[in-house]
Amino acid sequence: MIIDLPSTTTSQINSRLVRLRDEGGATTLGRVLTLVIVTEDGQRTDAAIDAANDASREHPCRVIVVARGARQAAPRLDAQIRVGGDAGASEVVVLRLYGELAKEGASCVMPLLLPDTPVVAWWPFDAPVSPSKDPIGQLAQRRITDAAAEKNPIKALESRRAHYAPGDTDLAWTRLTLWRAMLASSLDLPPYEKVVDAEVTGEADSPSTDLLAAWLTDRLKVPAKRYKATSGEGIVEVRLGRPSGAVDLLRPDGKVGTLTQPGQPSRRVALQRRSVRDCLAEELRRLDPDEVYAAALRSLAKVVKGRTPSPKDEAPAPAPAEATNGAAPKKSKAKAGS
Repeated sequence: MIIDLPSTTTSQINSRLVRLRDEGGATTLGRVLTLVIVTEDGQRTDAAIDAANDASREHPCRVIVVARGARQAAPRLDAQIRVGGDAGASEVVVLRLYGELAKEGASCVMPLLLPDTPVVAWWPFDAPVSPSKDPIGQLAQRRITDAAAEKNPIKALESRRAHYAPGDTDLAWTRLTLWRAMLASSLDLPPYEKVVDAEVTGEADSPSTDLLAAWLTDRLKVPAKRYKATSGEGIVEVRLGRPSGAVDLLRPDGKVGTLTQPGQPSRRVALQRRSVRDCLAEELRRLDPDEVYAAALRSLAKVVKGRTPSPKDEAPAPAPAEATNGAAPKKSKAKAGS
């Protein structure tokens, strides 16, 4: 059921919510948190609401959508309440703010927050430079952004690193859960050797590729190399070098990966690219600061970046100086680690 409330106030919205609860017999006792979605008003707003509705089936919550409209219009608040089949396991309140009111999203959200429940803020597209200092971000225990959805994903990731505060997280990090689990489990098998080098290959504008390389740098204590893939989507390949041979995890099609390691047969593993709704549901499972994500952000500066992956096979040794009449051997055009 969808109820439109044009040119309304937060007091009228609250009164209508109370009336709906009385009529339908629903209470707020089953709501575990308040999810505040901040976005510009447009076609993409419904996509964010749909993702929140799916996530609410695992985390029943009140969803408040702050959809900022035209700044040149007269100040006005248009609201929409969605319950029942149009709201998943939550109740959705869409606030469309126009004019000067578009800058006062936090003031409009505060009267609608559920009492004594955590608040999570989510910017599905364009996030503020410092989410923790944003007025709505200051209301939340957790702040979720998505660098991959911004115009310059790599620059956005650098901004996350520079302005990180406990409680911040990014869906580019959440998309790494399957990769991290697979790589960690591969090192639990013999031979139990130290990883001496690491390489991560992915799309040039994939922030998840940068974060995975940073995570490996932090956990393995070796500067991981980050390369640009010539084909494939997102993360394409991870290679962990060990004395007995490399552990190689390759996913060329964005769906199924192949894990290869010494002494073991090649295995096909599920590495489907994760949807926004799956990542959002995972992030809502925890409300404490993600210390591993923070450590990965700090290690971004240690990642070594190159253009193309290094060749897997060794190049032939150059001819000795005697064979060239004392002349120095010619240098190869390919640089190590490029």
